[in-house]
Amino acid sequence: MTGATIAAAKKRRLLEQEEQEMTGYGTKDMEGWEFKIVRSISGKFKNPDTIRQICEEEARSGWEMLEKFDNNRIRFKRRTEKRKSDGQSGVDPYRTQVGMGEATLAISIILAVFLAIGIVLLLKL
Repeated sequence: MTGATIAAAKKRRLLEQEEQEMTGYGTKDMEGWEFKIVRSISGKFKNPDTIRQICEEEARSGWEMLEKFDNNRIRFKRRTEKRKSDGQSGVDPYRTQVGMGEATLAISIILAVFLAIGIVLLLKL
């Protein structure tokens, strides 16, 4: 593994640990509730209008915003009985990603690098 890969894996573990520690819910607190974290790798959650839009979309499936960790992560909760109406909301009730995903970002970067190399090679001709 490269140094960048190791650093990225370490950062991911730290974020996951932070999310678990920030939860602080006991077993009784969680009865009848389910939780999820919606992520944005591009920092979409720094814009209040985007947060409002995401919360409105999630509310269609019964999700309530619980806390904003940072510009990349928001935790939601909902009562488990809301699962009955999952097919009627028009939104994937279990989505955990908003905007571009990690795979799309990686492919975009790879394509941009190849394009840049191609342009440099063409300019040398």
